[in-house]
Amino acid sequence: MARGKIQIKRIENTTNRQVTYSKRRNGLFKKANELTVLCDAKVSIIMFSSTGKLHEYISPSNSTKQFFDQYQMTVGTDLWSSNYENMQENLKDLKEVNRNLRKEIRQRVGECLEDLNIEELTLLEDDMDKAAKVVRERKYKVITNQIDTQRKKMNNEKEVQNRLLRDLDARAEDPRYGLVDNGGDYDSVIGFSNLGPRMFALTLQPSHPNPHSAPGSDLTTYPLLF
Repeated sequence: MARGKIQIKRIENTTNRQVTYSKRRNGLFKKANELTVLCDAKVSIIMFSSTGKLHEYISPSNSTKQFFDQYQMTVGTDLWSSNYENMQENLKDLKEVNRNLRKEIRQRVGECLEDLNIEELTLLEDDMDKAAKVVRERKYKVITNQIDTQRKKMNNEKEVQNRLLRDLDARAEDPRYGLVDNGGDYDSVIGFSNLGPRMFALTLQPSHPNPHSAPGSDLTTYPLLF
């Protein structure tokens, strides 16, 4: 049975429209490729979907630039002149913006102030004050964070010290352990705490050493942080 003719009009259903576009696009590109191979033709197809997506086909032996250059030479027109003029205008505007920004930067460091009137100088001063305020707030925030970090480190060190001291006191109360007399006294060691953090080694030995153990093997050394 022969296929019925499809009425050529816009497909209202979005899904059907996208499916039809995809199928017919692929078929068109396939025909363009066959034309290129069979007839040694140079073919270029540029398509934009309803969503603005670009699809293009160019003969493998050509590039897009070569194709348009040949088109310009054949037709006798210049496709790039208007675009080049627009680019030149855009470049001119960008140079002006760059020039103004450089001048503003020099003014902010105290240069190129001769051409400014009193109102412009006042505005510049206000801008500098606002910028200095932002920098100052950022600086204070960084300093505050550093102080908080150091305070946490000090608290952690104090906690470690207190834990070691509690452990030392618990062992000192144990009758199995005693302090080794190294010729100093405990008060003289504690006196160093006012001079800043110090690390000391305190050695404990059992009050009733094991007679079968090697000399010095029963000694236990604890670091103390003052």
